[in-house]
Amino acid sequence: MTLAEALALAEQSGLTRLDAQLLLLHALARPHERAWLIAHDRDALVPDAATRFTGLCERRLAGEPVAYLCGEKEFFGLRLQVDARVLVPRPETETLVEWALSLKLPPAARVMDLGTGSGAIALALKQARPGWQITAVDASQAALQVAQSNGLALGLAVAWQTGDWLAQASGPFDLIVSNPPYIAEGDPHLAALRHEPRMALSSGPQGLDALRTLIAQAPARLAEGGWLLLEHGYDQAKAVRSLLHAARLSEPQSRLDLAGIERCSGARLSTAPPDPAGGIGQG
Repeated sequence: MTLAEALALAEQSGLTRLDAQLLLLHALARPHERAWLIAHDRDALVPDAATRFTGLCERRLAGEPVAYLCGEKEFFGLRLQVDARVLVPRPETETLVEWALSLKLPPAARVMDLGTGSGAIALALKQARPGWQITAVDASQAALQVAQSNGLALGLAVAWQTGDWLAQASGPFDLIVSNPPYIAEGDPHLAALRHEPRMALSSGPQGLDALRTLIAQAPARLAEGGWLLLEHGYDQAKAVRSLLHAARLSEPQSRLDLAGIERCSGARLSTAPPDPAGGIGQG
């Protein structure tokens, strides 16, 4: 059987072509070499690689994320190790990173990333702003092991801490960012995410419990003018802006992801009276 024939069989079984290519390259121990695969698609697939590929395809068809099967995921230009201890980083979370990097913060800004998981947000910020003093927190020690490994592999110095959101943090911080769990407990989409850690996905009957906690804790930990930026669900922007306004944070606003969805909302601490909640801010 050639590589091309193996890919065709995988697609016929229900895999996308991209998933099949990534899994085949992983089985061949040639990750990140899609150009090689295209150039060698008439090569024979040796038996041991064929066995590995078949096993990977079966697991993917059973719902395991490709990132777990291959052991890595790219995020904001960084190649991160991931496994079932952490949520797979999503492209839409890059919207949160881009917003954070657009802020005018001090050169040595104190930054907190809450619910860091694989460390994706903290490490992307550190790569882009080496002078920022970044602390990343997660309630899961297992997740922090993944994040620490990623930090070491990338040579990026982030302070990793076990904690319950901001309960153990003193501040003040110039920026607090988080991609917390925000899916409602009964949401049918959770079934498709069953291989990922539930505590990183679901948060209460409306999916707002973690967001409420973060917004309630943040004002006491922010420096004057400091920002709180949060990722949330596709239909939660209005609710999150209202919570930010109720917490007396100024300039509550949202950002759109590449699909045009209000994916992130944030506000800043100011002694001036906060503006009314509403509006989609783009800068």
